[in-house]
Order: sequence, then C-alpha cells, then structure tokens
Amino acid sequence: MMTNSARDDHRILDSSGASGSSGAAERELVSQDFEERNLHELRQTVTAHAATVLTDERVDDMALIAIELASNAIRHGGGSGRLRLWTTPDAIFCRVTDDGPGFPDSKYPAVQRPEPSASGGRGLWLVLHFSDALTVDNDVDGGATVTAMIATGDRTSPPKP
Repeated sequence: MMTNSARDDHRILDSSGASGSSGAAERELVSQDFEERNLHELRQTVTAHAATVLTDERVDDMALIAIELASNAIRHGGGSGRLRLWTTPDAIFCRVTDDGPGFPDSKYPAVQRPEPSASGGRGLWLVLHFSDALTVDNDVDGGATVTAMIATGDRTSPPKP
C-alpha cells in the first residue's frame, strides 16, 4: 500500500474493506464487460449513472477516471476488462478488473506527475489526481483490480465504509 503525501485530499485505501466494496447500503449502478470498440458507450453509461449522484464537475471527473482505468485494462490487461460502478451513502466507486499480468511493484500509481518525456504513467496519475481515494490490487490468480472513489458529500471527510 502506498500513501499519497503530495495531496492531502487523496489517499490510497487498503484492501481491508475501506474501499466500500461491501455493505448493506450499496447500490449497483453498472456492471459491464468492455473492450476497445465500446469505450465510447462505456463513457456514456458511466456519465449517465454518475450524474444521478454527483455534481456536473464531478461527473466529468468520474467519466475521466472510468475511461482511464478501462483504457489501461485494454492496453496492459489483456485487451478487455470489467467495470463496476456503485454508490454508498457517502461515495461513488468505480472498479475496473482485467486478466492481465497485474502491476509490478514499481508501477503503482505515481504520486508525482510523470515527466513530459515519460512514455507512460499519466493515466493512473490522472485517476489518483481526480479521485478522492484509490486502491490498486493484484489478484492472486493474475490480473489487476483498481478501484477509485469520489465522495458524494463533503470532500474534507472520508466516506464511511
């Protein structure tokens, strides 16, 4: 687990459940497989559902987060993935899973903005920048699971799990 000390309003959550992955008050919005050919449709779907719980500015943030995560799954995770979008009373979550090799330890999201000459790393940096919390996990059997959260209430207090 890595903590983002560069931005106090972000944190990388651990996998102990603080990511909001379970709870009685969850409301499923989207659970959809994707590949490159349907990224536009996926963005429209995420935007429509996020608009039911977020301000316009934050809807755009969630759409960007979803497409960056989906694009990374396509590029690095085997060409396809699955997106899940859900809400709790305090937040909206976007989780993307893939069947790729997972993240090498050195490729976890960069706290610092990548150098202009860097060949990659901007997508996850953007997700970290636009989300209120982020988890990055390698699955035991291969693949990666990345979950981003945007608080639906006061951004100064973290959501309740």
